[in-house]
Amino acid sequence: MSRAAARQEEEVIEEEENGVSAIPIISLEGNGISAQDVKKLKDAGFHTVQRVAFSTKKALIDIRGFSENKADKVLEAAGKLVHMGFSTAAQFADIRETLVTVSTGCGELDKILAGGIETGSITECYGEFRTGKTQLCHQLAVTCQLPFDQGGGEGRCLYIDTEGTFRPERCRKIAERYGLDPEAVLENIVYARAHNSDHQSKLLTEAAEMMSQARFSLVIVDSVTGLYRTDYTGRGQLSARQMHLAQFLRQLSTLTSEFGVAVVVTNQVVAQVDGAMFAADPTKPIGGNIMAHAATTRLKFRKGKGDQRIVKIVDSPNLPESDAIFAISDSGIGDPTD
Repeated sequence: MSRAAARQEEEVIEEEENGVSAIPIISLEGNGISAQDVKKLKDAGFHTVQRVAFSTKKALIDIRGFSENKADKVLEAAGKLVHMGFSTAAQFADIRETLVTVSTGCGELDKILAGGIETGSITECYGEFRTGKTQLCHQLAVTCQLPFDQGGGEGRCLYIDTEGTFRPERCRKIAERYGLDPEAVLENIVYARAHNSDHQSKLLTEAAEMMSQARFSLVIVDSVTGLYRTDYTGRGQLSARQMHLAQFLRQLSTLTSEFGVAVVVTNQVVAQVDGAMFAADPTKPIGGNIMAHAATTRLKFRKGKGDQRIVKIVDSPNLPESDAIFAISDSGIGDPTD
């Protein structure tokens, strides 16, 4: 084992003690993989052993200089470091007991979410404009940095903005509410503006590299479908759009498994024209079944009276359908005062 690999192994142990389980790609050097092949993997965007273990053989063969035999060898080495077999339901329950939730800043909303936004999964927030989706994103970008015992994730936030609505000054106000240094909070939010759907996917590849080097607790994409609506137009491009969107959502899902982060995506809605125009709510979220299956928890946002907004849990594997009301103020979102 090289000195670099040994040093990385020590860092893995330290990170596991701090709740992070991502294994640096260089750890493969101590398991029969050459430094040259590890470099090829890293150059191809594989920064953790988990990313290799979760990939298909085809994805590895596409790397220049990787044969089928070499891909098998790398996958075998990764499989020795990453558990991908069966476990008992009791063991899985113990793992879920350790999951961290990130507070939304609203007690009522945290209550129906069993503590807040769950790490290790994708939460989708959809609704019309001005329903509070982006406001919640700003709130979470700050609260994810709080200590665990204060409802935080003790990690940085990675924020991908596709609509140009991110406002640092908003985060400053929210940071002051929690007694945090506003400038330190902004330094811990890694921001990028996505300009098209391809760029949006490329940013996730860059994100994986950053997340392998520092602790992140939250990834935000606001919004996940906005650019797809303009990059792919007409029914003739619907199949290509859905395929590209599915690949992007798969990347997000991999990040949740690879780094244990919470992923929050906002989604736009569109009017239904399939006979539901006379329904109580004639809108539906964009993305169809692909979006619905990718999200672990789906939250529907709508306007209330004044500065109040209403959130409904529409779909979740463990949370019942229920509503919560939050208010938007100068210091972020919180419980309504009346």
